[in-house]
Amino acid sequence: MYRPGCSEHLVLNKLRNADSYIPALGLVVEDGGRLVGNIAYAKMYRDNAICDEIIGFGPVSVLPEYQRQGIGSQLIEETMKTAKAMGFKAVMITGDCGYYGRFGFVPASRYGVHLEGVPLDDEAPFFMAKELEDGYLSEHGGVYSFDTAYNVTQEELDEFEKQFPKKQKREPREGDLI
Repeated sequence: MYRPGCSEHLVLNKLRNADSYIPALGLVVEDGGRLVGNIAYAKMYRDNAICDEIIGFGPVSVLPEYQRQGIGSQLIEETMKTAKAMGFKAVMITGDCGYYGRFGFVPASRYGVHLEGVPLDDEAPFFMAKELEDGYLSEHGGVYSFDTAYNVTQEELDEFEKQFPKKQKREPREGDLI
């Protein structure tokens, strides 16, 4: 959604091999045997160490022809219920405030939680958090980061894409994260 090519596919491949990956929260949706949606979770990092109680999700993906049918919402809602039942205390994400706000996500800076690499005085509304245990984040503020599996270089992506049949990438557009 935020850049041409299959960078999210590469992120998922890297993430599934990361120590922070949470297989029990990696779900897919199928329609007649066709994969139409997915979500993946990983534990967050603080001070270069994996947090056992704070997780992040993404990518969450739904094929364009299946979007606006509630599939993404179901993936998010169901996995957050499972995450809470598994004992996780909070979820962090980056994305569109308008979309994720309806699931209870608010700018993480409200809890004194910041994303590594972003100035502390920047509200960074795209970095959001949701408590699964009320009051947890207020006591666990600080600077957090996502697994390095989420970092994809153009060279790495170019090499990865060679594994697949050649397809025409969409043109870059305003709002891309390139």
